[in-house]
Amino acid sequence: METSRADVAAAALEAGAAMINDVTGLSDPEIADAVAEHPGAALVVMHAGGQRRGRPFRPSYDPDTTTAVAAELERLAGVAAQRGVPAGQIVIDPGHDFGKNTYQSLELTRRLPELAALGHPLLVALSRKDFLGETLGDDVAPTERLEASLAAAAVATHHGAHLLRVHDTAATVRVVRTVEAIAGRRPPAAAVRGLV
Repeated sequence: METSRADVAAAALEAGAAMINDVTGLSDPEIADAVAEHPGAALVVMHAGGQRRGRPFRPSYDPDTTTAVAAELERLAGVAAQRGVPAGQIVIDPGHDFGKNTYQSLELTRRLPELAALGHPLLVALSRKDFLGETLGDDVAPTERLEASLAAAAVATHHGAHLLRVHDTAATVRVVRTVEAIAGRRPPAAAVRGLV
């Protein structure tokens, strides 16, 4: 369930939600309290880059985007942990396109291993994002970004992402399973070629 309001999160968890996705960087820290009160529930904390809506205007990070995002995600995870969310149930999301330009979102994707090394499950939401559209050309509509979304999913999986938020589920699952098999993290589903 995606929300930035603690009361909505609490109601969703009472109704059976297993994960709360806060895309505002804990603008309401009590959302962590709501998650902590439900054993087994997970909380996604996202680097929002100060952006709630619309396009960012010349965002900059010091010393660089990935280092700044990693520091903020560590801080957010610390806030969630202090409020009672178990460390293994705190999911981090670098917030591609949120408060970031195309170059910065591309950098984050290249440097995902640094974020995966923070020790929390890593969620990325790359599917059909503006940075992929701009990478292909600014006239590419979101619905025409399938190949770019699948390529980004493959890179993210290879670089340590644990969770992907996607639009084209079946195609993305096939990509992820292939990447995992190539990396040796998943056996082939039906390996008979040359064996029978």
